Amino acid sequence: MRRRNFLTSLGLGSMAIPFLTSVPSWAGETTLINRTIPKALKAGDTIGIVSPSGAIFESEPYEIAVESLEAMGLKVKLGEFVKARYGHLAGTDQQRAEELNGMFLDPTVDGIICLRGGSGAARLLDKLDYQGIARNPKVFVGYSDITALHLALYHKTGLVTYHGPIAVSEWNEFTVRHFKDVLFEGDKLLFENPQEKGGFLTQTKDRIRTIYPGTAQGTLLGGNLAVLTNIMGTPYFPTDWENKILYLEDVGEAIYAVDRMMSQLHLGGVLEQIAGFVFGKCTRCTPGSGYGSLTLEEVLDHYIKPLGIPAYSGAMIGHIPRNVTIPNGIRAEVNADQGTIALQEFPVRHS
Repeated sequence: MRRRNFLTSLGLGSMAIPFLTSVPSWAGETTLINRTIPKALKAGDTIGIVSPSGAIFESEPYEIAVESLEAMGLKVKLGEFVKARYGHLAGTDQQRAEELNGMFLDPTVDGIICLRGGSGAARLLDKLDYQGIARNPKVFVGYSDITALHLALYHKTGLVTYHGPIAVSEWNEFTVRHFKDVLFEGDKLLFENPQEKGGFLTQTKDRIRTIYPGTAQGTLLGGNLAVLTNIMGTPYFPTDWENKILYLEDVGEAIYAVDRMMSQLHLGGVLEQIAGFVFGKCTRCTPGSGYGSLTLEEVLDHYIKPLGIPAYSGAMIGHIPRNVTIPNGIRAEVNADQGTIALQEFPVRHS
């Protein structure tokens, strides 16, 4: 398959950059939406903590989350139901949807971060106020199960959101630097793995692997593989993957399950549209079979190499302590030989 290049020039720095796509609206009919880039965070801003997925049952993680965000100069507002309980979920579906809708509509809140992932975010997709969210764009951050919300918000409203740390993440220097460079400074960041030998003769950790060489330009879109494929075929899954750079990560999946999900992306026509591909980390992804198994490399090579598009694996995206903040909906260039993602637009706006 030929490589695709996304060469259309878009204006930079405005809140709403034309990025028209035909999608089903929340009312059921087809509509055209504009991409919207939210305003940058700054010291003194208020960030709301919501919990759209799993519950946390101890008090200390809340304390550490609040203190970490305050250490970055932010004020913190806890969601009304952030400590609620409904089975393994942080409250009922209605409570969690009401909390998220309310944070977007609250004029005192400048950005939103999810407390944790887990499961349950997809249960909210038909309960969100997409019109209200579109009228009140702001930074929205999280990863893992939060992928369902990222994709739905981008698809329904055109809002650029950020696949990045959750409030209870390990806020180490690497994670904080990327978080602030993207969401505070709004840099056209170059994402690349740390070049650390750790006392060895060569780098042994966080290496990248080129699946197919070359460079490609496109719009970043992706997240957790299991969550992404779980909402395929619903009105909340993006239908236009042309000129997209698809990035993926996962945790705790058997390799045969990863193969199944990659097959779904292939059969659903997603892989055949994309311009580039990046796989982050598949943490604790084991064979899971007593009869032998393909390796993760073999699975990725099987589905991606025949596409003939620039692709690499090993990026600092996933369920890992050092995690980058990736903007969904921002144009970037992927270099599969170097293992880098270079933003070509400002990921937030300053006016």
